[in-house]
Amino acid sequence: MGCIDVSGMAGGQRFMKERVLFIVNVDWFFLSHRLPIALEAKQRGYEVHVATVLTDRLSVLHGHGFVVHPLVFDRSSTGLWPTMHTCWQMFQVLRQVRPDLVHLVTIKPVLLGGIAARLVGVPSMVAAVSGLGFVFVEREGIKAWLRRMFVVGMYRVAMGHPNLKVIFQNSDDLAKLVNQADIADSKVELIPGSGVDLGEYRATPLPSGMPVVMLAARLLADKGVYEFVQAARLLRQSVEGRYREVRFVLVGTPDPGIHGSLSNDELKAWVAEGIVEYFGHSHDMPRTLSIAHIVVLPSYYREGLPKVLIEAAACGRAVVTTDFPGCRDAIVPNETGLLIPVRDAEALAQAIRRLLDDSGLCSTMGQAGRTLAECRFDVRQVVERHLKIYAELLAKKR
Repeated sequence: MGCIDVSGMAGGQRFMKERVLFIVNVDWFFLSHRLPIALEAKQRGYEVHVATVLTDRLSVLHGHGFVVHPLVFDRSSTGLWPTMHTCWQMFQVLRQVRPDLVHLVTIKPVLLGGIAARLVGVPSMVAAVSGLGFVFVEREGIKAWLRRMFVVGMYRVAMGHPNLKVIFQNSDDLAKLVNQADIADSKVELIPGSGVDLGEYRATPLPSGMPVVMLAARLLADKGVYEFVQAARLLRQSVEGRYREVRFVLVGTPDPGIHGSLSNDELKAWVAEGIVEYFGHSHDMPRTLSIAHIVVLPSYYREGLPKVLIEAAACGRAVVTTDFPGCRDAIVPNETGLLIPVRDAEALAQAIRRLLDDSGLCSTMGQAGRTLAECRFDVRQVVERHLKIYAELLAKKR
C-alpha cells in the first residue's frame, strides 16, 4: 500500500491511509443510501474505493474523490455461471485494492463479496443487510424452499469472517438471519435505515388545493404499485364522489434489472385512463414530498427500512404502509401513520380515505413523524455509528 506525503508535518513524516472499499450493486443506490458514510470516511482520512455497476453516475463518484472500480453483472440473474462470474469480478477487485476494510451493501455484494473477501483475506468486513429480498418472502413449494436453503448456506459462508460486523435495518431481518445463518450476537448491529438529512428534508405545512396521495419508489410489483392503482380506482368510483378530484401520483421509474418491474406500457395505460399521474424520477425529493398530503408505500418487498418513509416523516407527512418487516419499523402505528395488510387494495383505500376525511389527523400524524425522524433517523447518528464500527474493526486487525 502506497504512502501519502502530508505537507506541514514535522520532518516530512508519512503515514499510510487505511483503505475502505464499498461493494454495492449499482451506483445510484450507493449515492442515495451510503454517500454520507463514504464522505465522512474520506473526511476522516480513509482512502475510499467504490466497486459497483455503473449507470450514468461515474462523474459524480469521481467528483467526490472516490476511486471507482466498475462491475458488470445482471442484478436479477440467479444462474450459476453469471453468479460465479460476478463473484470472480469482486475477487479481482478485492485482490487489486487490498482494502483494510470492505463494506458490502445489498444482497449480491454481501453474499458474493463476502465469500470473495474471505478468499482474499480482507482483514475487516462490514455486511449491510438492507432487506432480505424476495427469496425470504413467504412462498410455498419445494423450489422456493430449496432456493432459501441455498441462500442461507451462502450467508453462512459469507458471514464466517472472524472480524465482521453485520448491520441490520430491522429486528425481523436480524432475528431471521441470525438464527438461520448462525451469526454470533457480538457480530450484529441494528441501525434503523440509511438516515435522513434533517436540514434538507424539512417539515412544511400541508399544501392547499386538491389532495395529493403519493407513492414514491422503484416501480416494482412488490412495492405495492398495483394495489395503489386499485385503491385509487376504488376511491374514484366510490358513491360519495368526493374523491374524484384527489390526485394519485406515482414517483419513480421501472427497474428492468429487478424481478417484477412494471412496464412503461402499463404506466401509460394508467395515465391515459386518468387513474394516476406519473412524475417519473425525482431529482429533488424534499420538494416532491412537499406537494404530497399523504405518502403511501404498500410494499411486500422485504424492505430493510424504506428510505422514502423516513424522508416523508422528516417532511411532516402522514404515511400509510404495510404491516411487514422494514415498513412497519419506519412508523409508530396510529401516531405517525397507518398500517395495512399486504396485498390488500381495499384496506389501502380505507386507510387513505380515513386520512383524506380528517385533515387534522393527517397534520397531527405528520408532526409526530417529524419528531420520530429527529429522534431515530438523523443521518448524522447513522454515519457516526458506522464510523465507530469501522474504527473498532480496524483496531482489531492492527
